[in-house]
Amino acid sequence: MPNVATTKRGKIHLGLMLGVSLTLPAAGFAMDAPAAKPAMDQAAQTAAQPRVVVLATGGTIAGTADPRSAIGYNSGTVTGLQLLKGVPGIEKLANLSSEQISNVGSQDMNDKIWFQLARRINEIFDRDEADAVVVTHGTDTMEETAFFLENVVRSAKPVVLVGAMRPGGSTGADGPSNLYQAVQVAASPQAGGRHVMVVLNDEIHGARWVTKTNTTSVQTFRSPNAAPLGYVDPAHIRFLAPAMRTGTSYDLPTGEQLPRVEIVYAHSNMDGLQIDNAVRNGAKAIVVAGEGDGSASKAALDALARAVKKGVIVVRSTRVGAGFVNRNVEVDDDRSGFVVSYDLNPQKARVLVQLLVANGITGADQVQQAFAATY
Repeated sequence: MPNVATTKRGKIHLGLMLGVSLTLPAAGFAMDAPAAKPAMDQAAQTAAQPRVVVLATGGTIAGTADPRSAIGYNSGTVTGLQLLKGVPGIEKLANLSSEQISNVGSQDMNDKIWFQLARRINEIFDRDEADAVVVTHGTDTMEETAFFLENVVRSAKPVVLVGAMRPGGSTGADGPSNLYQAVQVAASPQAGGRHVMVVLNDEIHGARWVTKTNTTSVQTFRSPNAAPLGYVDPAHIRFLAPAMRTGTSYDLPTGEQLPRVEIVYAHSNMDGLQIDNAVRNGAKAIVVAGEGDGSASKAALDALARAVKKGVIVVRSTRVGAGFVNRNVEVDDDRSGFVVSYDLNPQKARVLVQLLVANGITGADQVQQAFAATY
C-alpha cells in the first residue's frame, strides 16, 4: 500500500483548504505498489520516510486536454490527490499527504491564495507536520509565487514548486515526471536549508533567480543571472553549491491583500500618462520595466520624479531578460529618489516592494537596502 497519510480506519484523508474535507478509501489511491510486506516492517518503513505535504493550487500540471486545438487544454481540473495517484513509484520516496489550496490557472493566482498558501506552509513547519512541502502550480506566475514564499516562509526547510508545460493526457505530458522529481528533491537530505526551489525538466532552480523564458517549451525555466542550483533525474540529485539562505522573512499583513504596486512597461515615444494614472489610482509604488539598464524617456522619468515627490516608491527594473540594473548609470537615482532592482525582474521587484510597504519599509534608502539584501 502506498505510504500516504491515513486515519485509524485505514482511509486516506485529503485535507482541503477550500473548506471541504474529503476522506477516500485507501484502495482509491492504488498504484503499482511493491509486493506486500509484513505489517511491522511496513509501519517501520513508513515511519522512517521523510514526510512531504503536497499543496495543490492548479495550473497546467492539473489540467486536461481540450479538443478546441491540437494543444488546447483547461487548467486546474485535476486534484492534487489525483496527480499523486498518476505517478507510479512516487509513494516510495516519502510519506505523502495532499491538500487542495485552490484549483486555478496561475494567471488567476491572487493575494488571497498566496496568503492561504504561505500561512499553511508556516503552520506545517511550526507544528512539525512535515519535513518538506511541494506546491503544484501553473508555470505562468510560478516565479512570483516562489519569490513571494521565499520572503514570507520562516523555515529554511525545503519548499519545492513544480508544474508542467503539457497537460495530462497530452502527447509527452511532463507533469508526472516533474512531480516525481519535485518530491524526490523535497525528500532529499541534500535539500535541507535550501528554502524555496522550483523543479521542472530535470533542473532545480532558486526562487530568486528563476524565470519563465519560453511560452510552450518544456525547457522554459532558467536562471539568466545565475545558474541552476542543481540537476535531478530518477536516480540522482546533484546540487552545484552548498545550501545558502539569503534575504529576510517578512510578516504577512492582516487581511487578504498586499498594497497596490503597478508595473509600467517602458517603450519608444513614451509619455508620463500611465505613471500619472497609477499615482491617481492609489499605487503605493511603481516598478518600471525599463529599456536597457532600466531607462525610460525623459517624459517618463519626469513623471516618475513627480511620483516620488508624492510619496510613491519608484523602482527601476528592466524589460530585458538578463542583466543587472545598477544605480546612477544613465539615470541620476540619488537626485531623483529612485530605487534600482539589481537583478530582480519587474514581476519579482513588484512582489518585494509590496511586502516592504506592507511591513512599513518605505524610505528609498531602506527599500534599496532590502533589494541588495536578497542576494
